[in-house]
Amino acid sequence: MSRGFVKEDDQEEAPFIPARAALPNGEINYATPLGYEMLKKEKMELENNISNLDLEEGKERRHTLAILNGKLDLLNDRILSARILDPKEQPQKEIRFGALITFKFLTGTQSGVTKEFQIVGVDEANIKENKIAFVAPLAKALTGKKIGEKAEVFMAGKLQELEISGIAY
Repeated sequence: MSRGFVKEDDQEEAPFIPARAALPNGEINYATPLGYEMLKKEKMELENNISNLDLEEGKERRHTLAILNGKLDLLNDRILSARILDPKEQPQKEIRFGALITFKFLTGTQSGVTKEFQIVGVDEANIKENKIAFVAPLAKALTGKKIGEKAEVFMAGKLQELEISGIAY
């Protein structure tokens, strides 16, 4: 049919469904037990929002349902691909997935400053909570290190040297 015979109001835009946190191709979707529980809770909330959607039949309802169902599909993919690693089962004397790491900057503008963060799955990562994804350059640079060891990491546009001062699980 020619577009000349289609009302413009009948055309619905495809909804924009925001992507989940990036998981590079080929990477295993590691999750902490807490991170996995967060994914399942998020799924329950989405399913609840879908079943209790309080909108009249029509364009707005179809659009909202498409977004919610799209988010649920992406979330289900993450849940199905999740490989749960319990931090307590990691080697306790070296940095691995789930480790809570304390380190000190030895060089750069933050020289002498001590920081702490935990290595978690991509969906659990939250910089405000000092949780970084295992695929982050800093996490990759520190994985396998032990207390007292140093690492060089490119941060804030500069190569900086760090020293590991604590590892906890």
